[in-house]
Amino acid sequence: MISSLRGTAVHLDSDAIVIDVGGVGFHVAVTSQVARTARLGETILLHTYLIVREDALALFGFETRDELSVFTQLLSVSGVGPKAALGTLSTLTIGQIADAVDADDDAPFRRVSGIGPKTAKLIVVQLAGKLDVVRSRVSTGPSAVPDVTAQVAQALMGLGWSERIAAEAVADVAAAASEADRASVPALLRLTLSVLGPARKEPIGG
Repeated sequence: MISSLRGTAVHLDSDAIVIDVGGVGFHVAVTSQVARTARLGETILLHTYLIVREDALALFGFETRDELSVFTQLLSVSGVGPKAALGTLSTLTIGQIADAVDADDDAPFRRVSGIGPKTAKLIVVQLAGKLDVVRSRVSTGPSAVPDVTAQVAQALMGLGWSERIAAEAVADVAAAASEADRASVPALLRLTLSVLGPARKEPIGG
């Protein structure tokens, strides 16, 4: 079993990454969030799940162990395959998934491509009570957000933006970002820089 990969991103698609590990390129299917934040030539660590079929080996990669855990739980639901499970994690955060299951609300899952009403209902029924551990970790997640945003703001100030501009920009981006992006300094910094752009750069103290 390949449980994780650390290597250099050598090819990027909207739903997959090729990671070079010791000269071997591994094609890994990923969520849209991971694909968006990955950068060519940079080192990336993914927690992976290997699916063995008669005609292929398929790797699926996630930024956190909790995302991997939810992915495997989704696969246990009747009618949910790897593509639908990955699509669910691209559409919903793990917190939103846990909330929907807890509330017996299948509407969020019906928004996922490839998941119909029957399967959406099966998800909330068959996962009931199985995401409590993930929920407990997610519920403590926001306490770490201020540390991440503070680090990103400090990095922006080091690049020349004023404290006010840096703080406002990172707060706005963090509010709209995924849980994974909010918890990652490099990811949140990249997203904030893409929003700021050189036109908004100001001298420190401006």
